[in-house]
Amino acid sequence: MSIKVQSVSKTYGQQLALNQVSFTANKGEIIGFLGPNGAGKSTMMKILTGYILPNEGEVSVAEIDVLSDAIQAQGKIGYLPEQNPLYADMYVREYLGFQASVFKVSKERIEEVIGQVGLTPEVHKKIGQLSKGYQQRVGIAAAILHNPEVLILDEPTTGLDPNQLQEIRALIKELGKEKTILFSTHIMQEVEAVCDRVIIIKKGELLLDKPLQELKGSNQQNVEVTFDYKIEEQFIQKLSNLTSFKNNFDNTWHLTFNAEEDMRPAIFDFAQEHGLKILELSSQNQSLEKLFKEVTAS
Repeated sequence: MSIKVQSVSKTYGQQLALNQVSFTANKGEIIGFLGPNGAGKSTMMKILTGYILPNEGEVSVAEIDVLSDAIQAQGKIGYLPEQNPLYADMYVREYLGFQASVFKVSKERIEEVIGQVGLTPEVHKKIGQLSKGYQQRVGIAAAILHNPEVLILDEPTTGLDPNQLQEIRALIKELGKEKTILFSTHIMQEVEAVCDRVIIIKKGELLLDKPLQELKGSNQQNVEVTFDYKIEEQFIQKLSNLTSFKNNFDNTWHLTFNAEEDMRPAIFDFAQEHGLKILELSSQNQSLEKLFKEVTAS
């Protein structure tokens, strides 16, 4: 088991930051670690990395007790904090060489990581000359230099443009094939695109811990469509992947599908084939953003 957190609590003076939080994570899982501001996410990450100690509870990473042997545990962890701690005046390879010296990593490993995170075109530049996306790549490269089993990423996509988001997302997914990744973010679309599992905390308490696919309702899709005139049930039944249907009123139908692909294009094709016009069409599937708001509502 890559991460094990058991009944962890942490207070700052009179402020309770974490209250009896427990969860585990296995190799190859990418976990979205979500919560409102002040929920305790950063505190939990700092405890996992051995930066701060809890008031009570047990924490282990790669079967190593973080509380009693933080240095050894840190050798199994790669950490990218929200404020990426880079030296703007250092060249990319120079900075990674400096980081590698801490873990006694070979020069060959530095070159391997540069290629792995896609830094090769920019390696001749100073870090301060890089775009935000490439600076995030430098931070990720530093975090994985020593080939850790666990990767902890705190808001790694904040401030990136759409192209950079897609590139960093693909990189995280690739890294997640071999490592356990705890991924904190406020961007729900990133969680849906990258993560296998979702943990939500609020005011220091764990509210939800479920696989993403289960939260999305497996492959079930609910669509409400209004045609320009009323049609018979036998026509509706011709739609592929249809599991149930209901004529709500007049020309409006509530349709339920079981399919991986978005069924809305199929409804448009169906309408065209039968000489129909679609007046309204809406997807009523519960988004992760809506679920997050419901779970964390006061």
